[in-house]
Amino acid sequence: MRNLFYAVAFFGVLTMSGCALNQMVKLAEDQNLTVTPNPLEVHADSVSFEMSANLPVKMLKKGKVYTLNTFYKYGDKEETLEPIQFKAEDYPNADSQQPKTSKNYTMSYSPAMKSGNLEVQGVASDPKNGKSKESARLSVAPGVITTSKLVQSVYYPTFADHGYNNKEELVPTKVNFYFDQGRSVLKYSEQRSDRGKKLDAFIAAKNVTRTVTITGTHSPEGAERINSALAKDRAAAIQSYYQKQMRKYDYKGMADSINFIAKDVVMDWKAFKDSLALYDGISSEEKSAYLDIVNGAGSFEEKEDQLHKLSTYNKVLRELYPKLRTAKTEILTVKEKKTDAEISVLAKMVADGSAPADTLSEEELMYSATLTPSLKEKEAIYMAATKKSGSWNAHNNLGATYVALALEGDMAGNADKAQAQLEIAANKNATAEVHANLASVALMKGNAYKAADHLAKASGLSGEKAEGVAGVSASVHIMIAKYPGAVSAASKAENTATNLFNKGLAQVLNKDYQSALTSFKEAAEKDSNMGLAYYGAAIASARLGQDAGVIENLTNAVKATPSLKEDALQDLEFAKYATNEAFRNALK
Repeated sequence: MRNLFYAVAFFGVLTMSGCALNQMVKLAEDQNLTVTPNPLEVHADSVSFEMSANLPVKMLKKGKVYTLNTFYKYGDKEETLEPIQFKAEDYPNADSQQPKTSKNYTMSYSPAMKSGNLEVQGVASDPKNGKSKESARLSVAPGVITTSKLVQSVYYPTFADHGYNNKEELVPTKVNFYFDQGRSVLKYSEQRSDRGKKLDAFIAAKNVTRTVTITGTHSPEGAERINSALAKDRAAAIQSYYQKQMRKYDYKGMADSINFIAKDVVMDWKAFKDSLALYDGISSEEKSAYLDIVNGAGSFEEKEDQLHKLSTYNKVLRELYPKLRTAKTEILTVKEKKTDAEISVLAKMVADGSAPADTLSEEELMYSATLTPSLKEKEAIYMAATKKSGSWNAHNNLGATYVALALEGDMAGNADKAQAQLEIAANKNATAEVHANLASVALMKGNAYKAADHLAKASGLSGEKAEGVAGVSASVHIMIAKYPGAVSAASKAENTATNLFNKGLAQVLNKDYQSALTSFKEAAEKDSNMGLAYYGAAIASARLGQDAGVIENLTNAVKATPSLKEDALQDLEFAKYATNEAFRNALK
């Protein structure tokens, strides 16, 4: 009899437990589930969202557990996510207050997940007897918005400077002539001195000369100082001699292209102080006495009179002053260079082995690569440069050429070749140019995060290089979901249609929809056949709730790129327009 009682009692407990579970599942129909964002969105390579759950009052029964199992179902696959559990003991006021909780989820994204459903299923269970009751599955979010995946990859070959100056360069030649005290006549001994012979040989060579600057000076003592025209006359004497030699060597019309500048320096202590610093005929203390006077108060004449009183004055007058009675001549001649045509021909000969490597300097050889539009010719020239010098910039520029070749075809093969050269360059000198190229290579190989690391090290570029690399940076930052950085980089990039599109996309993802419309419009103006520019504008219009803008831009997008029709029909950005007649007409 006692055993029968226990059996009946146990059956009653099970029956009561089963009823409680049924009630929980029934009440679960009124649970409030919120998914943010909804639809889901992919950023970088993952889909992240928050699920908040509010259960009805009195749903949780004593000793029971309610579990929300979450799944993402797509095609014939299903992603099972971590469950949310409500334990009755954790919510002692469940009879009067709604049990609430939230949980953050992240799923790795694959393209097949674009069309799918986020589903939940409630399970009421009794931990004591292991019984449970399941609710029907409920769809809480429809698929994934993939707008961030519209990003366009940008690559940029960053060439290092060749180091060659193809502009006219002026080379200075300096010759000084010295005069007797108080005189401005160029002595025969000066003309026949080594200095005179140097100038004579220089003039005889008929170098292409731009300017001849002659500066006449005088020493500080009275005999020189009182003749105010002495310095000027010394400069004139050298000019006269120079022009006489030009006539001797029959310069003819060449003389007219030379600009003579004659000037004089009068009552100036600079030359004296410079010469005194190099003069070793007196001690440092004795030099200080001269400088104290020269740098002190008083007129030029008064200072010179004070110098007379120094014990070493006669020695300085005899040994130092003659060096100040001079006419300093500086001749600027044009540096002789090969023409661009000559460099191009010789570079091709070096590249094909028909001329020795030393036919051109490394700078000339590197420069020659900029004179041809052919990437294959650039490749041959830079390859010759790597063999000639093995410098980092030669290897970098060969790598940059492979980056450029990758854009024309065989991306994988040329990316491997580029990486091999750039790693050599980096081992020699890891410059900004090298890292910029390595960023493009990493992006070609599908590693946006590695590309971002290289871009962080590619600072210090300027001009066209900076604009080109900024375009790469913008696309990379979108790919790794760093949208403010993407907007900033795109704003500094070259105004190509692709860069402007990426800028607009970054602005959409950064929730600056009005600015995005402007950027997409600019992209379409650059390239009216870029359907994606209109498509991006349609997305921005949809997020702004501008129905007319959605229809107009989708019409233009499909007209430019017909394949976008199918994309728009499946794109959750336009889900609310699915029953809109104008929307359907735009996509016919």
